[in-house]
Amino acid sequence: MTDRRHDRPSESHGVSRREFLEAGAVGGLAAAAGIRLPGGRAPGDASPSPVSRLPSPAFELEEITIAELQQGMQSGKWTARSICEAYLQRIESMDRSGPELHAVIETNPDALAIADQLDAERKAKGPRGPMHGIPVLIKDNVGTADKMETTAGSLALVGAKPSKDAFIVQRMRAAGAIILGKANLSEWANFRSTHSSSGWSGRGGQCKNPYALDRNPCGSSSGTGAGISANFAAVGIGTETDGSIVCPSSANSVVGIKPTVGLVSRGGVVPISHNQDTAGPMARCVADAATLLSVLTGVDPDDPFTAQSTGHVAADYTKFLDPNGLKGARIGVARKNFFGYHAATDRIVEAAIDVMRGLGAVIVDPADIPHVGEYDHTESIVLQYDFKHDIAAYLRGLGSATKLKTLADLIAFNEAHKLEEMPYFGQEEFLRSEKRGALTDPEYVKALANNHRLARTEGIDAVMQKHKLDALVAPTGNPPWMTDLVNGDHFLGGSSTPAAVAGYTSVGVPAGYDFGLPVNISFIGGAYSEATLIRLAYAYEQAAKPRRAPQFLATADLTVR
Repeated sequence: MTDRRHDRPSESHGVSRREFLEAGAVGGLAAAAGIRLPGGRAPGDASPSPVSRLPSPAFELEEITIAELQQGMQSGKWTARSICEAYLQRIESMDRSGPELHAVIETNPDALAIADQLDAERKAKGPRGPMHGIPVLIKDNVGTADKMETTAGSLALVGAKPSKDAFIVQRMRAAGAIILGKANLSEWANFRSTHSSSGWSGRGGQCKNPYALDRNPCGSSSGTGAGISANFAAVGIGTETDGSIVCPSSANSVVGIKPTVGLVSRGGVVPISHNQDTAGPMARCVADAATLLSVLTGVDPDDPFTAQSTGHVAADYTKFLDPNGLKGARIGVARKNFFGYHAATDRIVEAAIDVMRGLGAVIVDPADIPHVGEYDHTESIVLQYDFKHDIAAYLRGLGSATKLKTLADLIAFNEAHKLEEMPYFGQEEFLRSEKRGALTDPEYVKALANNHRLARTEGIDAVMQKHKLDALVAPTGNPPWMTDLVNGDHFLGGSSTPAAVAGYTSVGVPAGYDFGLPVNISFIGGAYSEATLIRLAYAYEQAAKPRRAPQFLATADLTVR
């Protein structure tokens, strides 16, 4: 619901492009609205900084885990306040200046006060749990009823603050997490234009990739992916409709969990599609992603889909972190449509599969997913209908906080503020969605049934049952491309769509690098298979230890593979 199907590869090799991304320039409108832009950049300036190399300064918390932070707070080495101060300084030095990553739209002005309260509580009562005092970055389409904005990156929603926190924010606050700031994203979760540049938003400008600043961070959860990879917080929240968690996780070499639709509430999140939207954790390791997922789940009266998760939720997903979890597991290689578009990506993922084989997994190769590519068109139909309906419901829910109540109102806003909102690409997806009718239209009903049949029953379910699989694996996508505000994104391929359309689970994990540019492997499973996929992904990660911290190079080093 907060990410877009647009965060996925091009139509070639059976993966439909789904335009996404963001846009990024702001001028007089931003100033008039009192918006503070990252890095103090001038209106409309989304170009990379002219730097040759900006290595990361020494940072005490670099690559640190949630467990290590908890140990440090328990011993007295750190406090929640000192941890927040360190991350805020990191954001100031690396996001606002230095490489000017533009991963964080704004930080929480109350973060340190909240940290002080949590430190006092820890001293008096002990920690609430593993997330007590842990700073989290959340995507700017996840609602907060505090001093921060919730805008999906668009100037249209500046000042349109929700009356209450999103359900998952309530859950994180209750667990003692500190919402450190709002992450940049592809504007409207990449559901505005058919040729956008991922990671661009009117509020945040163009987010950069910390591995090579001229490369794209993918979207729509670009700021979360780049920010967590750059060590701007312990963990982060992304959202996905189709690829918006797993693609930026791959481009920024972090772990991304795209949950089953309904496992995690969408209440209070700026929507695209109630049929495919989900929020999920993004982290530098599987253990941290599992820790965050454990506090996100729960039945939310504002999201009826969550009622379906009853009986399918684990109280603690970290109990599935088994380094021997691949032994005897049956892993299918989804080869057709997902291999062959990039030789180095294939090589990296083949090596990852060899690691799994060495850990005792039974590799079924091939185990192709039927009907891939056959529901790309009907996916677009469903998302366009859903968006027109769901965004209007979200806007109405804001009450008097905004005068914009329909998709038509948003389209008119963008036209009225074209220089700020559409300097590089337009709103073709908005216009297509506006032409759609009610959710009772036969076209919509037929398309949705088609998607579920082909992606679920005759797709993922069929191949997993046929081969008695625990999971499918495939390359998440190609290495990050050069950011191109003129022509938009350059996807070669990706594997997000089957699980996205089915509403099923996928987990992306770093697998390797090509010229220093990240590539992930995706573990794909059936409904509510999070526990199984976490077990498998963790076992692979512990054996391969694939992640390398980014170096903030101005451009990729093409002399080193």
